[in-house]
Amino acid sequence: MDLGKASLGNDKALAYALLRVTLGLNIFMHGLSRILAGPAVFAGTLDKMFQETILAGWPVHVFGLALPWFEAAVGLLLLLGLGTRVALTGGALLIVLLTFGTALRQDWAIAGIQLNYAALLAFLHWDRYSLDAMLSRNRKEE
Repeated sequence: MDLGKASLGNDKALAYALLRVTLGLNIFMHGLSRILAGPAVFAGTLDKMFQETILAGWPVHVFGLALPWFEAAVGLLLLLGLGTRVALTGGALLIVLLTFGTALRQDWAIAGIQLNYAALLAFLHWDRYSLDAMLSRNRKEE
């Protein structure tokens, strides 16, 4: 076995784990802080942000009530590395919605930042340090 290749593979797996955990923590804390403050408070903030757009009104408010719970769930799954493919897919779809809203408000700086979140799924094959990987190894040993 080529030690250079093994080391490179381990480095990529470690980098993936750190990126997954960082993204998971970021999204989880978004959701948790909004839940603790009260989802209605967050929904009210969104109502004001979108009052001059075609989405003004109940669609934004309902989205604002649901978003913190979804963020907390996706973030926690990513932190744990559990159901990672589903969590990343759901998170990427969420980013599509958020990017649409951000672009509608013409907040291009935030829209650019949001693009980074959708790419993690492409590197799922490096997911070695997670509950998913541990459960998969345990199944293979049985």
